Amino acid sequence: MPAKRKYELRRRAETQATTRQRIVEAALELHATIGPARTTVTDIAKSAGVERVTVYRHFPDDLALFSACSAHYRAQHPPPETSTWAAIEDPVERLRVALRALYAYYDRVAPMLGNVLRDAETVPAVWQATEPRRRYIADLRDLLADGWSARGRQRQWLIASLALALDFHTWKRLVRDEKVHPDDAVHVMICLIRLCVLGQ
Repeated sequence: MPAKRKYELRRRAETQATTRQRIVEAALELHATIGPARTTVTDIAKSAGVERVTVYRHFPDDLALFSACSAHYRAQHPPPETSTWAAIEDPVERLRVALRALYAYYDRVAPMLGNVLRDAETVPAVWQATEPRRRYIADLRDLLADGWSARGRQRQWLIASLALALDFHTWKRLVRDEKVHPDDAVHVMICLIRLCVLGQ
């Protein structure tokens, strides 16, 4: 292939990648302000400075767009790394460290995550695109469940209590709505889990 042709193809690919990136960033800005469900292709095209057909060329359906946005946002705002917590043997201390990190993360991403979780309830493509987040929370719940002396029904209560503690809406209710300090919110959840599951 002639060098000129290779150069033209490379430039075209770079231009397409740049355009795709502009579309994703424009969509993310709208998702953070008004939410995915209220964001139209016309809004995205206008914000990205492209035609509607260009948006569809890169993202033929909602799932393709939402998945690209989710992956890009997650790369820019990764959730806390869980591997370091696994080394903490005491389950209460592991939970304390994990909740502090998770609640700090929720504080950073609250506008976007709040909109996305709200719209995931009614928009199937948003629900599908948020599967990595649900998997992350489920894996984190299982990690934090290790080491507790809970069996049978107590184990069920433990899993349910951990799910409640890890939920974004629990953090929002305590920290944003009730103005509880994040450290106190962590303490409340730990006390709840110890009381309900272990009677301590």
